[in-house]
Amino acid sequence: MAITIGEAAAQLGVEAHVLRHWEHVGALTVPRDANGYRLYDRDVLEQARTVLKLRHIGLSLPEVTAAMSPKKSAAQEVVRAKIAALEAEVHSRQQAITFLQHTLECRHRYLEECLECATFVRNP
Repeated sequence: MAITIGEAAAQLGVEAHVLRHWEHVGALTVPRDANGYRLYDRDVLEQARTVLKLRHIGLSLPEVTAAMSPKKSAAQEVVRAKIAALEAEVHSRQQAITFLQHTLECRHRYLEECLECATFVRNP
């Protein structure tokens, strides 16, 4: 049984215009009835949930479209690139945590007086 775009949007927690945009850019494929109305059935809702999840973990719409490609190699390429980007972000965040933990324990009043802090600040 198919539902309307408004009902689908409500179930997914997004606005209807978001679903239209996903369809427009090719991230979502929605069949239409004889009158041109979009038909959101179980499969389309599942596809939309996948788009939503991929968006929440940081993929752009072009990346989502590629990740959902029927061509597995194209999907894997996008996923590998996103994994590398996330790993780099994790590394950067870990460095930030290490630096901030050091500043909590640093005996120097000003960060520029501490060799360890100054080294961290100079490294990109």
